[in-house]
Amino acid sequence: MKKIVLFSSISLASGLLFANLYTSLIDARSWGADIPNSIAAAREYFKIVNPGNFFRIFSPINQGLGIVALILFWKASPVIRLSLGIALVLYLLAEGLTFGYFFPRNDIMFRNAQLTDVDLLKKTWSEWNTMNWVRTGILCVGVCFSWVSLHRIYLLKQK
Repeated sequence: MKKIVLFSSISLASGLLFANLYTSLIDARSWGADIPNSIAAAREYFKIVNPGNFFRIFSPINQGLGIVALILFWKASPVIRLSLGIALVLYLLAEGLTFGYFFPRNDIMFRNAQLTDVDLLKKTWSEWNTMNWVRTGILCVGVCFSWVSLHRIYLLKQK
């Protein structure tokens, strides 16, 4: 049962990582391709739902699973506890970046800024695009620490 929680956390975190990669490789490139026209097209596309709807649901679930995994494996070993703790901190950091950094820039690009303010839109898109690679790296390292934890759990069981 405990491993199922950890596998679920790793699976969900990996899904978030790949959704984030997709956003960097596909969506963000499209948004910045022909500003302001590309931003106008994205605004039209995101009228009903946007990627934030996905991340607002699955990121907190991932953090919850990370907390539960840390609690369940707390006594397994200090190394496992540390690895799971680092993974959780990284997942929380990525979520903090999402709310503190990305959502305000999403509002500028997709809601508030005038399409005629091309310099602001280009600057905001460039900042968003650059920092999304940082967020992707944070998620990737978090997933790696989760995998290290799982590996150490299996090594511990073999002894």
